Amino acid sequence: MGDNGASAEGGLNGCFNELTVLNGMGAVETPEFLMSKVDDFGGTEAYNHFAVGWAHAMDTPYQWTKQVASHWGGTRNGTIVHWPNGIQSRGGIRSQFHHVIDIAPTILEAAALPQPVFVNGAQQAPIEGVSMMYSFDDAEAPDRHETQYFEMVCNRGIYHKGWTAVTRHSIPWMMGGKMPSFDEDVWELYGPDDWTQSRNTAKENPKKLQELQRLFLIEAAKYNVLPLDDRRVERLNADLAGRPQLIRGNTQILFGGMGRLTEHSIVVMKNKSYSVTAEIQVPEKNAANGVIVAQGGSVGGWSLYAVDGKLKHCYNFFGIKRFYTESKQAIPAGTHQVRMEFKYDGGGLAKGGKVNLYIGGKPVGEGRIDQTQPMLFSADETCDVGKQYGSAVAEDYGTRGNEFNGDVNWVQIDLEKDDQNHLIAPEERFRVAMALQ
Repeated sequence: MGDNGASAEGGLNGCFNELTVLNGMGAVETPEFLMSKVDDFGGTEAYNHFAVGWAHAMDTPYQWTKQVASHWGGTRNGTIVHWPNGIQSRGGIRSQFHHVIDIAPTILEAAALPQPVFVNGAQQAPIEGVSMMYSFDDAEAPDRHETQYFEMVCNRGIYHKGWTAVTRHSIPWMMGGKMPSFDEDVWELYGPDDWTQSRNTAKENPKKLQELQRLFLIEAAKYNVLPLDDRRVERLNADLAGRPQLIRGNTQILFGGMGRLTEHSIVVMKNKSYSVTAEIQVPEKNAANGVIVAQGGSVGGWSLYAVDGKLKHCYNFFGIKRFYTESKQAIPAGTHQVRMEFKYDGGGLAKGGKVNLYIGGKPVGEGRIDQTQPMLFSADETCDVGKQYGSAVAEDYGTRGNEFNGDVNWVQIDLEKDDQNHLIAPEERFRVAMALQ
């Protein structure tokens, strides 16, 4: 019925654009800004999210919310199983403990299929779950899934034979700031008769708590949870997280007709200097119009496009403000290279920078972006060449009919080499390097 509890990522006030919170910049949406958008909530321009209070209400009777994997409010969901030809019982309720990892073993057992050992010559890790089929026609069958760890952004817990030991390390709507040390985390203990986790018995039963804390570490080591990493917003940006990227290096080439490319399949351009060059063919009888290349959408992103023959660039900062740069002259008919260059100010995350536009290598316009999005543009918008498929980054073209009226032969994105070094302190670089050992 879901993958987690209700989300508290909207912040204490709620938000018009959830991406502000996910970028660690929820404060840019002031109460005054939210009030100015009150009639637009739920509309096509909104990416709104309810406030924290609603998340807690929707997770009643459990504590906490999505991201807080320690408590049932963050994880517990019901499951509906329907199989008329395989289950004799009808309309029953089962209370055995199970986890999402048990779905695959259940389907394999129902289909009388063995768990895969090799797939296309590659040895598979063993499936970790337990089939639920034993419970379908036996409501009183003893639990077979007796132990399960939980962890998300270092909110962690352990379930074992009805008991749960849990500790909350971070808060979903507080995406920035320094995290407490793990030694400061306070563990709670709940008994088998307390399915709502309402009576913390840690003080009354310290030995049981210690037993479960030790069991969590065993399970965490077994399933590669360690080392714990409590960075939050930074983990959304591969440069800062120190994790592998799909696109490596400092350059990427896209071709006309490519589209619906997810954000993480494009080289990371955030918090650094870069250029975007495109070879286009402008029709003889019509001025250049339409999107050459765009990434993101109405809630944040950038676009290189043409309007009435002029080359334009738009940087959309969370839908709150758009920064435009326009060429002083039109793009001539025929085949030409057009380019925008962004020179990042440096000095940290989310800074601004200077924009320059070129046609055939000649400067034709300049502008400025005052602030940028540091981590991600969108959770579901994409990068498109020759048109924009989703919502529009800029206000001077629509969500439909924005195709470039000529041809886009190719687009090349080039990053300025080692430009992101200013973002990572030596201590952080060392910590990341050691974590990857």
